[in-house]
Amino acid sequence: MKTDNDTQLTVKPAKDASLSQWLDYLLSIHPTEIDMGLTRVTAVAERLSLLSLADSKVITVAGTNGKGTTCAMLEAVFLQAGKTVGVYSSPHLVNFNERVRLNHIDVTDAQIIEAFSVIEHARSEISLSFFEFATLTGLYIFKLAKPEIILLEVGLGGRLDATNIIDADVSVITSIDIDHQEYLGDTRELVGREKAGVFRTECLAVIGEPDCPNSITEYAQAINAYAYSVNKDFSYVIANDTSTDNRSTWHYSSANRSIEAIPLPRLPLANAATAIAVIEQAFPQLSDNDIKQGIANASLSGRFEQVLEQPKVWVDVAHNPHAAKYLATQLQGFKPARIIALCGMLKDKDAAAVLKELEDSIDEWNFVSLPVERGNDAKTLAKELNTSLSASQFDSMDLAWRSIKSNINADDVVIVFGSFYTVAAFSELLKKG
Repeated sequence: MKTDNDTQLTVKPAKDASLSQWLDYLLSIHPTEIDMGLTRVTAVAERLSLLSLADSKVITVAGTNGKGTTCAMLEAVFLQAGKTVGVYSSPHLVNFNERVRLNHIDVTDAQIIEAFSVIEHARSEISLSFFEFATLTGLYIFKLAKPEIILLEVGLGGRLDATNIIDADVSVITSIDIDHQEYLGDTRELVGREKAGVFRTECLAVIGEPDCPNSITEYAQAINAYAYSVNKDFSYVIANDTSTDNRSTWHYSSANRSIEAIPLPRLPLANAATAIAVIEQAFPQLSDNDIKQGIANASLSGRFEQVLEQPKVWVDVAHNPHAAKYLATQLQGFKPARIIALCGMLKDKDAAAVLKELEDSIDEWNFVSLPVERGNDAKTLAKELNTSLSASQFDSMDLAWRSIKSNINADDVVIVFGSFYTVAAFSELLKKG
């Protein structure tokens, strides 16, 4: 039974409503947060003439991990080359505006509210999930702005994700691992097939997953997509380049192009190579210098990002075993310093598997409960830890951070990870001082 407050939330916002009021409304009008399928969102997109973005070249990026960083590196290279670029990504860390950006600038509240209003009017009797509304918002803004290139980051899976209503000119799969089993299946073959759903007939499909499930290549062959795969069609290697004062660089190579002495990126190298494969095949006119500069300059909030110098604090949104394994390799660079973990996770994530990947890297564990419906509590997370180390438990990020700060040494390193919600909560805490 709805309360008076619930009823107020489901009343369409007034013309002068704020973005916050609109977001509250969108969260209230659909019964479930995740609702896979393209029927509803396609119908509304058709009413708004959003199913074709013919003025732009569209690249859709799917994968278990690495979607956001691959988009960020593509964006940086395209901007370096003087292209206009629109990026749709999810989820956001702090502000909804982060989900849609034009030429590396988040769109304004006014742009978003205009899109919300138009979509709300067009949907009429059709119920849309929050993500479907957000995706249509990005498409509406891009339709008006007409950037030369649009990057669409898949939210979940690929085949039934709202971004897949658009026929992309180029499709990308960054990595494959088990996550969201209830929606994508519990084997890599099943997950791979869902993500391969973004492929299109006679269009480029770049595959950055080295251990590629057969389901991906089989589907590419079945629909006659042009599969371009790591370790088969393109490769990369780290090398010491004496021409750059013995600093580590890396090389990219394929049958068509070789690029040497590329600066190591701040983001995962495997995703940098995948981004270059897209550029090499779909934008061959871009220069080596633009590629090098773009890759070197690219960054993305919440992806192994240092947010404090004293004390030394890094944040990472790693929330599944595949991402945790990569995070563990990054943390090895801090040894022999003491590494202190501050972890918060969602209930529907495989916490035991995530923590197992990091147990050998962490010297002190701190768990925090996440105050969202899907949030796990600190006590439950601590029980998943398979180590003799004790684990502190906190009901809030504020309490956890105050405790850690009071016991930290000058050489210690703190890693805050486990969820977008965890990193967002910590970011908000820093803003408050």
